[in-house]
Amino acid sequence: MTKIVIVGGVAGGASAATRARRLDEQAHIVLLERGPYVSFANCGLPYYVGSVIKDRGKLAVQTPQSLHARFNLDVRVQSEVVAINTAAHEVTVRNLQTDETYVETYDKLLLSPGAEPVRPPLPGADLDHVLTVRNIPNVDRVTAILDEEHASSCVVVGGGFIGIEMAENLAERGIRTSVVEMASHVIKSIDADMAADLHAELRKGGVGLRLNTGVSAISQEGDSLAVHTSNGETLPCDFVILAVGVRPESAIARNAGIACGPRGHILVDDRMHTSAPDVYAAGDAIQVVDFVTGADTAIPLAGPANRQGRIAAENMLGGDCRYTGTQGSSVVKVFSLCAASTGLTEEAARAQGIAFDKTYLTQGHHAGYYPGARMMGIKVLWDPQTGKLLGAQAVGPEGVDKRIDVIATAIRLGADVRDLASLELCYAPPFGSAKDPVNMAGFVAENVLSGKLRQFFPEDVADLPRDGSVTLLDVRTPHERVVNGFIDGFVNIPVDEIRERADEIPQGKPVYVHCKSGQRSYIACRILTGLGYTCYNLAGGFDRWSAATRG
Repeated sequence: MTKIVIVGGVAGGASAATRARRLDEQAHIVLLERGPYVSFANCGLPYYVGSVIKDRGKLAVQTPQSLHARFNLDVRVQSEVVAINTAAHEVTVRNLQTDETYVETYDKLLLSPGAEPVRPPLPGADLDHVLTVRNIPNVDRVTAILDEEHASSCVVVGGGFIGIEMAENLAERGIRTSVVEMASHVIKSIDADMAADLHAELRKGGVGLRLNTGVSAISQEGDSLAVHTSNGETLPCDFVILAVGVRPESAIARNAGIACGPRGHILVDDRMHTSAPDVYAAGDAIQVVDFVTGADTAIPLAGPANRQGRIAAENMLGGDCRYTGTQGSSVVKVFSLCAASTGLTEEAARAQGIAFDKTYLTQGHHAGYYPGARMMGIKVLWDPQTGKLLGAQAVGPEGVDKRIDVIATAIRLGADVRDLASLELCYAPPFGSAKDPVNMAGFVAENVLSGKLRQFFPEDVADLPRDGSVTLLDVRTPHERVVNGFIDGFVNIPVDEIRERADEIPQGKPVYVHCKSGQRSYIACRILTGLGYTCYNLAGGFDRWSAATRG
């Protein structure tokens, strides 16, 4: 009989435990969890704070009792592993209720300790009402401050997933909320030009947004706190949420001599095996391979943690399953918008010196003639030589996750960006269009790679010469320019008038064209190309340029 000891529950550990039982009814499986809850919906915590999830009990996905009843697991909560002896195949466990310690032997050991929120070394970071959000006791503290102390204001430090989800849910509860973020934009997994739509949505929802801004200190001011920012501003509030990132809880592994990476993540091979005999690891504490680039990275997400736990269980029981890497597919809700992404961002590609081409498109989330269609923006990156898909992002209402899921699958299967054009996707007017946005992204990329379409981008607009050496053309209607504004230097000739007014466009000069989204300007470019002009189309159109410059 194999004895498996698992350190840490939630996604990776609980998945490994239940998978192991399904594979081996005779195995002795011990699951040790330091906290009071062995399996809980940590991704649901902000929505409990916001009263979207009203029943606190719904956060506990499984209990020790339910796991024992269904899977015959020996689950011990409030049991902290304080040491590992890899040579003796033993762990030392402290019972946090009694403070007693004991030794547990193992045949196979899985480490799934997760990652803890970073508490930066700021003056005042340890004050009573400066909180982090990782588990149910954390949100119990937040809800107590809201419900019992009747707090009315909060500063969220950090604009990642947890920070933005907490800010949204606090604002929905009527709490005056500000977000302070050191980077130029929120949500690192999308680029600044796409995050601009989220910035507008956050402000529309009543969230104060301070970008390119750090926190220098937090101080107690009577019964309240004050957050002091790097630009000299002071933000008074009743409590602070620190959401500036996470670090792996890998000290127990390091102390046992198990190899860890430069940022402290436990090193594993593609079978989830560590450097120690019979010791495996999964979840947020491990270093993984980026599926797109092949580089070492760390991407703390629930989906990969579950898969890693499953693979570890297979291999602990004699299987040969392989983990092929993480591509970082994710989605976040921001009031009425969603932002989803997969693979590389433009910022990440530039930082790693990876060549790419890109495009944007804007299209309704379902057929335009069906009531209620709202626009979504999509950005796709690919290798300019091979067309290999590198990444994609989308911001909009419903359906954003569907489109990124399709592209994430295409990336996983090694697709060329042009393959998106031939995908046969579900269509009915309430759900999409006959030419789905994913197909349209493939059509645009086909045109770019074949040379039928030359693009320029929002970041290029300011540097275009206004000295007459090029022609700058706005092919929207005059009414659109009045209502929505215009880009300085662009002359207006509506797309449907280009053939009749072509004599107003000088020959021999490059023509840079834009419309609202890039579709009409592409048609204009095809007309002009047929008339002998060299034409460039503004990818994403006026709307993407406007959002990107608005920030």
